[in-house]
Amino acid sequence: MSKKVSLTVNRSRFNLELDDAFAEYLLAQLEQDFKLDGNNDIKLLLQAYVKKNFECFEQENEIARLIDKIDRNVK
Repeated sequence: MSKKVSLTVNRSRFNLELDDAFAEYLLAQLEQDFKLDGNNDIKLLLQAYVKKNFECFEQENEIARLIDKIDRNVK
C-alpha cells in the first residue's frame, strides 16, 4: 500500500506517494520541522536540512564510538 504526503515550499505543492510505513515515519518528522497546512519558505527548508544532517552526523559518530568500544571488548 502507499500513502500520499504533501508539503508546500515556496508556494509550490509537492505530493509524495510513499510506502505506508515510511510515510507515517516521514509525516511525523515533517510535522516537527514544517507547517503541513501552509506555506514553508526556503529558509525553513534549509534549516530542516541542516538539522537532519547534524542528527545524522551525531548518529554516525555514536555508531563509530560503539563499534570502537565493541572492538576493544572483543580483543
